[in-house]
Amino acid sequence: MMKLPLLSLYIHIPWCLSKCPYCDFYSKKINIKNIPKKKYIQHLLLDLKKNIYLIKSRHIHSIFIGGGTPNLIHPKYILFLIQEIKKLIPFSKNIEITLESNPKSVHEEVFFEYKEAGINRLSLGIQSFNEKVLNTIKRKYTFKELIDTINIIKKINFNVLNFDLIFGLPQQTFKNFMSDLKYIKNFKPEHISLYQLSIEPNTIFYKQTPVLPKETEILKMHFKSVKILKKYHYLKYEISSYSKPNYQCKHNLNYWKFGDYLGIGCGAHSKITLKKKKIIRIIKNKNVYEFMNGNYIEKKYILKKKNIPLEFFMNNFRLYQPCLRKNFKKYTGLSENFINKPINQAIKKKYITQNKKFWITTHKGKLFLNNLLELFIL
Repeated sequence: MMKLPLLSLYIHIPWCLSKCPYCDFYSKKINIKNIPKKKYIQHLLLDLKKNIYLIKSRHIHSIFIGGGTPNLIHPKYILFLIQEIKKLIPFSKNIEITLESNPKSVHEEVFFEYKEAGINRLSLGIQSFNEKVLNTIKRKYTFKELIDTINIIKKINFNVLNFDLIFGLPQQTFKNFMSDLKYIKNFKPEHISLYQLSIEPNTIFYKQTPVLPKETEILKMHFKSVKILKKYHYLKYEISSYSKPNYQCKHNLNYWKFGDYLGIGCGAHSKITLKKKKIIRIIKNKNVYEFMNGNYIEKKYILKKKNIPLEFFMNNFRLYQPCLRKNFKKYTGLSENFINKPINQAIKKKYITQNKKFWITTHKGKLFLNNLLELFIL
């Protein structure tokens, strides 16, 4: 029988004060006074209860509260939500509980209450420290508010603080991006998520594409950031993720290692391994009002056998660590013989190397990751 992987829980909070032009996650603009907090949390818990049969007595390894802007929900509601979840599903020892937060001057006691509610990892959506750049992406805070917020958070001392940053933004230059990186040295967050801006369908930027830095400038930002963060003693452990030693994000690592996750809330996704070597995927209703009418599930299906290798490697090959060969069978229930052809092609094209224990992507494989993954479309 296939051993079940670790299990994580994702909770989606859909509301924002404004819609970022690059964001393709489901979110809805709302006045903070109009957020139906109590009703939505009741439906989150009902949604969870309807999924309990899929996970039975399994423990939760990590919780990630994302959005949207989760810190629009007052800590007392987050505390209630976490306490009720714990009554339904056992928590693993040293569980990681992350809350995404937007920088804005907030009273110190509010962040303290988030910590008291059980949040031990805070992910701060900074994107840039440059006000001119922030204005181009409609971020509603000033440089002073950003610095004040970081100082408050540092004072409260969450176990892990993550900075979310983006390069390749409108009005961003190599010089002001280098200034952004200096603040990492000053504040010393335990974790950095550093993404290149991508223009996704169904975003404002897709309909009204802004003027972006030249490709040569963006590449320069990328390669220089890798060197600087290494100099600051951050380990690059995934394509867009850096951490101080032993501060990798447990929740995201579980995604990338093809672990299981249960998603609750509108637009949330789930991937659950069943004991008979079947993997079920669930997509929740993306309309928040439909969701709060009790119509939780938009789509539910068993992952086809031919699609499993692509999904497994699409996650694992993002990591800057070997992919253990034994984990392929452990997490997919499939024999290595099922992927002999694409593995041999990947080796021949010098995208990966292998030995008896693992596969690992080469530098070429990371640069041409999409080409590598296409080999696994069976």
